Formats: sequence, C-alpha cells, structure tokens
Amino acid sequence: MFDLSGKKVVVTGGTKGIGYGIAEVFARAGAQVAVVARTAEEVTKAADALAAAGPGRTLGVRADVADPESCREMSATVLTEFGGIDVLCANAGIMPQAALATMTAAELAAVLEVNLAGTIFAVQACLDALTASGAGRVVLTSSITGPITGYPGWSHYGASKAAQLGFMRTAAIELAPRGITVNAILPGNILTEGLAAMGEQYLSGMAAAIPAGTLGRPADIGHLAAFLASAEAGYLTGQAIAVDGGQTLPESFDAVRPPH
Repeated sequence: MFDLSGKKVVVTGGTKGIGYGIAEVFARAGAQVAVVARTAEEVTKAADALAAAGPGRTLGVRADVADPESCREMSATVLTEFGGIDVLCANAGIMPQAALATMTAAELAAVLEVNLAGTIFAVQACLDALTASGAGRVVLTSSITGPITGYPGWSHYGASKAAQLGFMRTAAIELAPRGITVNAILPGNILTEGLAAMGEQYLSGMAAAIPAGTLGRPADIGHLAAFLASAEAGYLTGQAIAVDGGQTLPESFDAVRPPH
C-alpha cells in the first residue's frame, strides 16, 4: 500500500523491546535505519542484527536523549552517514517503579528527563533535517498508562507519557507549515524482554484481561509507526492511537469473559 524504501529513519531507544520492533519493521520495508541508545555495545549489536533483516543500510548511534547536546551529535552523525532524516521515532523511555508516597525528587526527575525532555530534545535536534525532507514524520511512543489508564507505582511514568501528548499537539501545529506531521502511538501490554521476565503465569493473567486474548508484539507498534511515516498518512497529525488489543475498552474484567 505504501513505500518506505530509502527513507532515512532514526529510532531512539531502538536496541530492544518496542524500539527494536519499530526499527525492524522499517528495515524490512527497505528503509535506512539508525538505532540510538546509551551504550556502544547495544547499538552495535542491534545495528548488526537489523542489517540481516532488510536491504536498507543500518547504523548504530550512541546518545543520551536526556542531553540536548548528545541529541545534536546524534542528528549530525545520522546526517553525515545517511545524508538526511525523514522520520524520527522518539521511542526512548524508562519505566522504574516508585510509590507516590516514597518517590524521590531524583526518581521523578530521571523519568521526566528521559521520557519527556528526551522526546523534545530529539525532535529539536532533528528538526532542520526533517524540514529539509519536505515530508518529515515524527512518531512518539507514549503509552496507555497516563493518557488513558493508571497503574500503582507508575505515577511519574504516567505523567511523563501524558505530557508527551501535550507536547505532540502543539508541536503538530507549529511544525505543520514545515510539512512535518507529529503523531503518537499508545502501546498496551506488549511482549518485550522485560515483560517476559515476569513469568508465564503473570503473562497469562495479563492476556486474559485483553479482549484480543493475547499480548501485543513489538512489530504491532512498528506497523503503525510505518504507516504514520508514509506519504499516505500525510494528512494525519496531532493524533494519539492506542495499540492495545482492546485492553482499554472493557468496563470490568467480566466484560472480557464470553457471555453465558
């Protein structure tokens, strides 16, 4: 339906989990993909794996999205290697647990610096290149937690993910004259390495609460990111789309059970 071959794509937090799933979908579609993370070992390993996934060129870039200078260096590296940036998937995020009653200022700051400020810094760093593309695309990885639902222990995470959507809406207005769209994906429970470590019993319980009856895959997020990056999605901006197998729909757990 749409062609992404040759597109120059940056995926922050792209070495594992949802980020790697996004990067892999773009690589299989023929895009040139740069994955970004904080350690050289991670980015090298992920870039090598992606090289086997698709025909496009891959690149690993070490950067810390919470540092605006590091983001600028990341963008400069991709521009040097790829010659441009068409798509930024601002996916990098952290999800430490902290109860509200005992959360420290440092714990709150760490989450906001990576999840919110890191999103903004990454967009700023790539802005000129996305403008030069003529049809720049920004895809944010938010979450159902915060914008739609809540979960004990993650009030700071939920706040950061809801804040991403506030940023998205104004950024979409500001960047529309540049031909850039800005949209967000809200993943539900996606089967990543971290979730798998919770054990089969925990995963089965989570799946039972989802109307689709199964957890999502990182590629499910990647497929929507690929569409949002396409020319066909050019009239879609400032939107937040949940990919959750219907997880946020039931009024109660009983609503998921088959009718008697």
